[in-house]
Amino acid sequence: MTLISIITPSYNQAKYLEQTIQSVLTQDYPRIEYIVIDGASTDGSVDIIKKYQNKLAYWVSEKDKGQAEAINKGFAKATGDIVAWLNSDDYYLPNAISSAMKVFDENPDVVLIYGNMLAVDENGTTFNTLAYRQLTLEDLLCFQIIGQPAVFMRRSALEKSGGLDTNFHFMLDHHLWIKITQQGKILHVNQLWAAARYHPEAKNRAKASQFGREAFQILESARADESLARVLNPISRRATASAHRVNARYLLDGDQPAPAIIAWARAFFIHPPTALARMNILASSILNVLGLKKIREKILQRRKARYF
Repeated sequence: MTLISIITPSYNQAKYLEQTIQSVLTQDYPRIEYIVIDGASTDGSVDIIKKYQNKLAYWVSEKDKGQAEAINKGFAKATGDIVAWLNSDDYYLPNAISSAMKVFDENPDVVLIYGNMLAVDENGTTFNTLAYRQLTLEDLLCFQIIGQPAVFMRRSALEKSGGLDTNFHFMLDHHLWIKITQQGKILHVNQLWAAARYHPEAKNRAKASQFGREAFQILESARADESLARVLNPISRRATASAHRVNARYLLDGDQPAPAIIAWARAFFIHPPTALARMNILASSILNVLGLKKIREKILQRRKARYF
């Protein structure tokens, strides 16, 4: 039976860490190598890790230079043929790992698989289901996003890709998916495998406005790569507009609606269909600028109420 290595990077996430750890240790798949890399937390996280240390293959608590370095440390310790990482505020759903491993067994030519995931709040209450579709390398270069907690990959492809680039702090996962997709086929599996937690301290909320700049860095990196440039050049306008659209989305999440409108407009002038596909970003930004943010909040609350 194939060994899978799961890495959890963590820093001052004691509030959520135990649920994350338990979601790995209670999986029904028997061959899991679980590694926890803590960044010298001071909030009681280490006590939680020690509580489960006999069930961990490796753990450490020491200062690092950020999430990418912490995950790469875990990758360096991993010995499984399949690897994944699970951030310390997210968690796996039951049977996720056994389901993923079955897909790898049935598809030996696939280097990365990804399922669907739930979006939950700080209390673990589901407010959305994020269902994805089968993506291509072109789609990834146009910033079609994959939910990171529901991703599993072959270690051989990860090693060929060089792992996570520590120059990225926000879209580090998306950058890695692009590099791995250069190694072989990726496959979407229409199953719920994980829950991603959205809370005020999370990067996608607390530092949302900084995500967009890394989208443009990804495009620069792709243009500098000869093999990626061949794929990117024919879709350059769509990809550039998509980067502006990503920027608009995160500026909105970062409570900067006026810059979000400007970013969306840039996407529209470069490639109108890309911008028009996310008219909700423009509408929400305009509502916020007009001081009608509560209307958007009511719409989101109504969507969340469907899960109660």
